[in-house]
Amino acid sequence: MTWLLGGVALLLAVFLPTLVRSVPISTPLVLLGVGVLFGLMPLPEGFSLDPAMHNTFLVHAAEATVLVALMGVGLALDRPLRLRHGSSWRAWAATWRLLGVAMPLCIAAVALLGWGMGIAAPTALLLGAALAPTDPVLASDVQVAGPETQEMGVGDEEIDESDEVRFALTSEAGLNDGLAFPFIYAAIAWTMEGAPSHWALKWIGWDLIGKVAIGAVAGALVGWVLGKLFFRLPHKQYRLADAGEPLAALAAIMAAYGLTEVVGGYGFLAVFVCGLVLRASERGHSYHAEMHSFIERLEQILTLLMLLLLGASATNGLLAHADWRSVVIALVLIFLIRPASGWISLAGRRDDTDRAVGLTSQERWVTAFFGVRGIGTVFYVAYATGKASFDGAEWLWSTVAVVMIASVVVHGIAVTPAMNWLERHRTNHRRALADA
Repeated sequence: MTWLLGGVALLLAVFLPTLVRSVPISTPLVLLGVGVLFGLMPLPEGFSLDPAMHNTFLVHAAEATVLVALMGVGLALDRPLRLRHGSSWRAWAATWRLLGVAMPLCIAAVALLGWGMGIAAPTALLLGAALAPTDPVLASDVQVAGPETQEMGVGDEEIDESDEVRFALTSEAGLNDGLAFPFIYAAIAWTMEGAPSHWALKWIGWDLIGKVAIGAVAGALVGWVLGKLFFRLPHKQYRLADAGEPLAALAAIMAAYGLTEVVGGYGFLAVFVCGLVLRASERGHSYHAEMHSFIERLEQILTLLMLLLLGASATNGLLAHADWRSVVIALVLIFLIRPASGWISLAGRRDDTDRAVGLTSQERWVTAFFGVRGIGTVFYVAYATGKASFDGAEWLWSTVAVVMIASVVVHGIAVTPAMNWLERHRTNHRRALADA
């Protein structure tokens, strides 16, 4: 039976993206439904899907899924980030706003909401931090499709995304998984060491600033070295890019993550930065598309596993400790907190020229709404509950499951109509400008 279910699951991973392409639902939504059906089948005697009993597995499975997705996101982004050029920083303005304004607002709002409903303060902070990041795994339907690699001559314009919504959501998802980690550590410290006055200074200096800096530098260093090895070796026969071996992308993930974890930084951040730097090392080479295609397939398989487990667990006790507070948090986060914080962070006028940087009112609404919650949340909760004992841990697991399922359903149904509506608006806007 196990082999049969595994075979069916892999066939779904292969065929579902094509089958649902013309249907207004997302692949994750279908996979979640299939997982629910699997969960209704009889389980082997003595087997349990209780997350507390499989914490180590959940940590590593979710960790691997997010890492693969982060490398895919880094390789997919064509827009350059030149640290010494102000115009480049401005081109990423939506990203910085979502990270610097929307994410902290989401963390604070969810934590205060939970605390106001009687949840212990450390648990409420963990809930807010785990639910704040836009997921790089399940948000693929609203992200950039992949690297464009047309050959460019000297002096040609570098490739750039024209879809600000997809770029903003992709770059946000790539960075906020690593930047949510300090708040996970704050929740752990609050549980283990007591009041924030006992650990706040250390947390600010090391967890909030030090580890972020180490992660960014380590990821950039690994990406730069690998870029030289892949594209710039003096002898062409030794360049992996010319050999066309996409497995090197997996080696890049392991190298960036492993090095960063050894030196104490945030590995998630490092893997995304590594992908960005590697992408920038030879922007027009077709090898980027080959690596991204390999990573995308691997991500599909890992996502399949996680969504099937989520669906099966939902019908086998994962939701047993959910209550009215869980439903309120899910609805308020999806329909109020994320859209409002995203809208606030992106507020401002847009210069509607051919080289405009910014978002129209319609684009802001779509970007603000599609803060998909997913596999990263599983990792953070499993990681934190494995490090410290949180009050109401069973309720916490049930609540994040409710939020994830609600996010998959709501965003999965809304994504196709929303993106089609946005494209119609853009087409009408272009026609109006042409007729003016």
